[in-house]
Amino acid sequence: MKYLIVGLGNIGPEYADTRHNIGFMILDELAKQESLKFYNMRHAYYTEYSYKGRMLHLIKPTTYMNLSGKALNHWMKELKIPQENVLVLVDDIALPLGTLRLKPKGSAAGHNGLKHIELTLGNNNYARLRFGVSDNYPKGRQVDYVLSGFDDDEKPELPALIDRSIEMIKAFATIGTELTMTKFNK
Repeated sequence: MKYLIVGLGNIGPEYADTRHNIGFMILDELAKQESLKFYNMRHAYYTEYSYKGRMLHLIKPTTYMNLSGKALNHWMKELKIPQENVLVLVDDIALPLGTLRLKPKGSAAGHNGLKHIELTLGNNNYARLRFGVSDNYPKGRQVDYVLSGFDDDEKPELPALIDRSIEMIKAFATIGTELTMTKFNK
């Protein structure tokens, strides 16, 4: 069984460790824990590893957030991975920090990365792990907010949330979406 795990984010040092890059941060930590190295390949930084008989293909799109579907689509086809085995890791301003939610499908909710994936696939029937980054910004300042780093009082919470996200990725690949939702969604 093969799985495509897509961490959304933007490439470049100016975007590192921002709320919008939580997908990259999760995959970077997973790679660190498993001693993996990402390689710059077509439309993405790519690595893979075997977990409990499953092959997890991890990508961090290099297409920038607004064209995330291009990388996802390329790697789905290249690796012949069915859509039900795709998991997208995404920041979500509608959820408070500390909330992690796996969903089997859903709307893009204004997220440009998800909008492009939906447009590219022609549907929204793909699993996503929504990582709450809160919505603590003045009206009209959403872009500045998601492209800023986490606040000092939020940073201590991140390692445990990222580790929990990694547990959810592994559960998704082994026990499936429904059981993972039952076990982890609060």
